[in-house]
Amino acid sequence: MNEAINKKDQRLGEIISDMRRVLIAFSGGVDSTLLLKRAQQELGDNVIAVVVSSELFRSEEFEAAIQLAESIGVKVHQTEIKELENPDITANTPDSWYHSKKMLYNQLTQLAQELGYHYVLDGMIMDDIDDFRPGLKARTEAGVRSVLQEARLYKDEVRSLSKQLNLPVWNKPASCSLASRIPYGTTIDKYKIDQVNQAELFIGKLGFNLVRVRYHDNVARIEVPSKDIAELAKYQDEIYKKIQSLGFSYVSVDLKGYRTGSMNEVLPEDSDKTEAS
Repeated sequence: MNEAINKKDQRLGEIISDMRRVLIAFSGGVDSTLLLKRAQQELGDNVIAVVVSSELFRSEEFEAAIQLAESIGVKVHQTEIKELENPDITANTPDSWYHSKKMLYNQLTQLAQELGYHYVLDGMIMDDIDDFRPGLKARTEAGVRSVLQEARLYKDEVRSLSKQLNLPVWNKPASCSLASRIPYGTTIDKYKIDQVNQAELFIGKLGFNLVRVRYHDNVARIEVPSKDIAELAKYQDEIYKKIQSLGFSYVSVDLKGYRTGSMNEVLPEDSDKTEAS
């Protein structure tokens, strides 16, 4: 590990060790997993991982996060939020990301008070400063700490530290709310969420580790990395049949390939960026 990353890791340890007792918002992604592991190393049993289920995230990810936290050896608390019951979220405007994060952070801070934990920590990193402005606002209002960000850690550095610690998710692709597949202005509901979720799961089982299915009314727009488009075409009949069975009339493949935040490309350049996946 190079000296710069080592210094940041030491700084992270110093920040965490001063906190004494922490509650960590744990998703099972690479960032929150590194945070959980380092918190355990610094604070031992004074760490709890809170895994939050939501209709806007896959149940498989929820279960995997619980198993991962337990394998690290920390206490795990399971809870849920009902995002589809919040009209500010289902309206699906760029501001909806703020309301989603606010709901999450408010629940976590209340839980921390009830369970007797001094700080709530999340896994935001330096890369998130530009891409998560609504989340940053909600986090600051709730008093949640992003200690990976405070230690000035970037994604490649988080992966490097995670690999050194033999964390199994060190190279896991980023994930995000399934709402990110639906264009702004299109109301979110469980049916649409299930459509894109089932389509992505099906294509994933064909061997594509990184796939997004974007919702455009009766059109499903598939994104995979550009290098995988030719391989995807080999399964065109199976994919077309499955996605049509989910309620779409047409299936397209985005020739530009997968990129984060493709739904944000239609926003004005001076708009606050939102969560991207």
